[in-house]
Amino acid sequence: MAVVLPAVVEELLSEMAAAVQESARIPDEYLLSLKFLFGSSATQALDLVDRQSITLISSPSGRRVYQVLGSSSKTYTCLASCHYCSCPAFAFSVLRKSDSILCKHLLAVYLSQVMRTCQQLSVSDKQLTDILLMEKKQEA
Repeated sequence: MAVVLPAVVEELLSEMAAAVQESARIPDEYLLSLKFLFGSSATQALDLVDRQSITLISSPSGRRVYQVLGSSSKTYTCLASCHYCSCPAFAFSVLRKSDSILCKHLLAVYLSQVMRTCQQLSVSDKQLTDILLMEKKQEA
């Protein structure tokens, strides 16, 4: 079963991607829509994108994870395929309280895809496993 974002978010990201492809910038009305949907997380996510804090890590088997260097200098792992982030805000605001649909790190991942500013890193399957296991150890 595929996990999808709400239709309004999917549509906004799609329109933003088209605008970026056409003019290499995001029009103000889309930025206002982001702010309306995500509040202060939108600005924080855009800041992460501007600082090039998002890295796509891919392996030969096709597995893909994103790592986002947060504003606190801690690295969080995001899985865009299932809309997951390892940050405490995601666990609390998204999963537990349902106050938000995304944390700033996951929103930054989607915005970096739209803006094509994501750093790329190819690693072996073993290295990717080690990265994920290291993240799990840091959480414990």
